[in-house]
Amino acid sequence: MPSRNHSPSRSPSPPARRSRGGNSSDSGSDSDSSRGRGGRRRRRSDAEDASPASSRGRRRSPSASRSPRRGDRAARQPPSDADADAPGPATAPVPASAPAPSAGTATLSLAGRASGAYIPPARLRAMQAAITDKSSDDYQRMTWEALKKSINGLINKVSVPNIKNIVPELFAENLLRGRGLLCRSIMKAQAASLPFTPVYAAVIAVINTKFPVIGELLLHRLLNQFRRAFKRSDKPVCLASSKFLAHLVNQRVANEVIALQILFLLIERPTDDSVEVAVGFMRDVGAFLSEESPRATHAVFESLRSVLHEGSIDKRTQYMVEVLFQVRREKFRDHVIVPAGLDIVDEADQITHRVQLSDELQTMDTLNVFRFDPEFLDNEAKYATMKREILGEESDDDDEDGDDEGDDDDDEEEEEEEDEAETAAKLKEAQRQLEIKDQTNTNITNLRRGIYLTIMSSLNFEECAHKLMKLNIPLEHQMELCNMIIECCSQERTYISFYGLLAERFCRISRDWAASFARAFEETYKTIHRFETNRLRNTAKLFGHLLATDALTWNVFAIVRVTEVDTTASSRIFLKTIFAELSAGLGLAKLAQRL
Repeated sequence: MPSRNHSPSRSPSPPARRSRGGNSSDSGSDSDSSRGRGGRRRRRSDAEDASPASSRGRRRSPSASRSPRRGDRAARQPPSDADADAPGPATAPVPASAPAPSAGTATLSLAGRASGAYIPPARLRAMQAAITDKSSDDYQRMTWEALKKSINGLINKVSVPNIKNIVPELFAENLLRGRGLLCRSIMKAQAASLPFTPVYAAVIAVINTKFPVIGELLLHRLLNQFRRAFKRSDKPVCLASSKFLAHLVNQRVANEVIALQILFLLIERPTDDSVEVAVGFMRDVGAFLSEESPRATHAVFESLRSVLHEGSIDKRTQYMVEVLFQVRREKFRDHVIVPAGLDIVDEADQITHRVQLSDELQTMDTLNVFRFDPEFLDNEAKYATMKREILGEESDDDDEDGDDEGDDDDDEEEEEEEDEAETAAKLKEAQRQLEIKDQTNTNITNLRRGIYLTIMSSLNFEECAHKLMKLNIPLEHQMELCNMIIECCSQERTYISFYGLLAERFCRISRDWAASFARAFEETYKTIHRFETNRLRNTAKLFGHLLATDALTWNVFAIVRVTEVDTTASSRIFLKTIFAELSAGLGLAKLAQRL
């Protein structure tokens, strides 16, 4: 290649070998070119002498003294006709002092944020202030981007210590508008950090109490993700989605039926991956299922035991199943239902969604992208009202006015509060007068049905007592529970100690229950002539157990008069069976001492 001072009319001299430490950049360039493309340069020398204009067209600018890289195809391509006529390089570099894009150009680029246009925060705030029409497409798009950024930031920094501070900040954002963004953000964050799954489940549990539509949408998306991953045999996605679902079941956002459906689906056709996912899922939700559905949980473990005995899975998976059985023997000691610091939702306030694995799921993917809302201002005002009700805050305008006004406003507020209290009292009195009284006994029938199902589905008396106490039976309906326990005991073929221990547990819980069973004894003794022999014996043994364990005081015998006139054959058999049970429980010496 000719040097810069060489005349175009002269033929170039053959390239000379130089040392690598040469000072001239042109010489170094010629040396590299000679080593790399010496033959090609010699063949092109005649063409350069024949067309000096073309040589001038290919002459590099003084600012670029480096030789072209060997991998640069553009440097090796022959020049075009346009390049030959051009006095400089074909692609001129953009000067550093190029004018910045105007605000109007930046506003137009908001239509596609993914196009690569970055708007600094200061300029973005200035553009928002410049927009006067708050319902325009540009303003809605700006608020959408700000909402997405805020939700992602809050979800990424939530943890156990600050969850009670993050949740109010989330409610301060328009979660109804950004429910798709919230679900997508929390699913991505959970998949990226599985140890934080209980934290994300607790956040959704709190939000679900105020906006059940968000909890339902997240359940639909998680179930849809799990079904797709299960069909594709995508184990990482199955593990992440099943873990999230397990903790949502623990928080009572989802019903335990969906957990059982997932478990039986995974164990129906066992493979190494499906059993591994089932073991991880059972480890997270096993403590909850053991309390709520012990029989179904026992069936799941029996299925895992049969899979383990068949030996059709890998040794590693078999070891995982054995570890799960050890965790069950320890009663899930290291896998509690809700970790400490995350039990922030009252069980009575939680809304449980009954979603089935085979249901038609509505994922609503269109909520993830921006869409123009013609009623944007009205929806924002409605959410602002809901936000004040949830957070218990006043609007900013009211706060500013309150700072400016004096004692007159305080007096007016006190008068308004007194008027509101008086109005509320009148309304409560009117509601009391118009209270509807149910005389069809529908509530009592439903209560008795629930008590019967709970008793029949319990494995032992402790579990049954725990479940019955969670029913929160009112004081006026406590006799229904006592009568149901006595009736269930009397219907058995032989006496079962389960009912005696259950009645004893309730009598020891409080004196109210003991008084209820004492009234039940009185009612039973008055109507004992209506009982069959088998029912009579079972009921007598139940009360005999309560008297032998001192769960009932012996004052209940105050109504008994053992005379030929005051007793019947049934009542005498009833008393004989009670004292036989007392003799077996206390012994003759202690019974004689009591008498």
